[in-house]
Amino acid sequence: MAAPSFCTRAFEWNSLLLSRSLVMFRSGPWPLVRGRLRAPLSTLAWYQMVLKGKGLGKPVTEDFSRVSILEPGKPRSREELLKLLETSVIRRDDSFVAINKPPGLPVAGRPEELTLLSLLPDLSQKLDLPQDLQVIRAAGKESSGLVLLSSCQSTIRDAHNFYIQSRSAKQPTATYYAICTRIPAALEGNICTYLKMMHVEGFNLVVPVASPSHRSIKRKEVKNTLTRYKVLDSREGCALLQLQPMTVFSSQLLVHLTLIFSPVLGDHVYSARVGTVLGQPFLLPAESTLPRTQILEESLLNRLRVQQRHVHRLPLHLHLHRLLLPAAGSSSSNSVLTAPPPPFFLKTLHLLGLTFPQETNKP
Repeated sequence: MAAPSFCTRAFEWNSLLLSRSLVMFRSGPWPLVRGRLRAPLSTLAWYQMVLKGKGLGKPVTEDFSRVSILEPGKPRSREELLKLLETSVIRRDDSFVAINKPPGLPVAGRPEELTLLSLLPDLSQKLDLPQDLQVIRAAGKESSGLVLLSSCQSTIRDAHNFYIQSRSAKQPTATYYAICTRIPAALEGNICTYLKMMHVEGFNLVVPVASPSHRSIKRKEVKNTLTRYKVLDSREGCALLQLQPMTVFSSQLLVHLTLIFSPVLGDHVYSARVGTVLGQPFLLPAESTLPRTQILEESLLNRLRVQQRHVHRLPLHLHLHRLLLPAAGSSSSNSVLTAPPPPFFLKTLHLLGLTFPQETNKP
């Protein structure tokens, strides 16, 4: 069956409803040693004990009594973040350094902000990493998952060329996991729409554009974007989705998922665009719907064992799990780098009764 397209049809569906008043290579077992790095038994090892020991295709049955799905009540200090990042380096060799970034940590920002780049000098000194690391690919600020870095200019150039060529050939190179608060009507498909950045009442927000002018496209004010998605598991109104962005645009995945009425759990920016009338979802105007704490149904709050007044501390359940890397040397096949989801993500799956599919080694 051909995958459905959601280009401008999402807007047509919205109008209809309103009118009705409604990190490692997968060539072998997870190594705790890559290059010169040997990780202690900590967060990294804990991830692997859950994912490998229990099996990705089985329900997560680990004791999560000490794991919270809520972010700390106060921001982490520089020392706390450094300690966390020390156990989050999942690959290190002559080509790449890969970090499994926690949610809420921006990769870059203003000089006075705590960012991954501002922490890298101290982290490099502690772990004897190169001092001139540059970011190649990275999960967004609120997302968790892979950050790919390198200090080798030829490696950086080859990687950038590889990702550009892959996008031109419509070959996905990044795979995300997302826990969503609704199950999409179609269990797999493509979400395609034009997006643009708008400044709305002090917020820089990404909004879909139904019929952009040729002039706005030519000026690159509007970009045509595409995401492939697939429901991996669902239960009682919630779903675990696999997402593969085929284009690159800020907040693309979050905005696309609102168009199929399936906001990501912990999305306190764009989830407000999905409203409900008589149990049926509809889209509110993106240009006038401002960010707010996500509103969850009572049944979902009970399953998560949280109260609505604490939902603002719920982290974004969007994880950059997998990156395709260019073939190295004489190798003719590309490699796959993976980073397991953080403990809070796994506990949420456990609370919702969702499970991962069986992983494969194929790029």
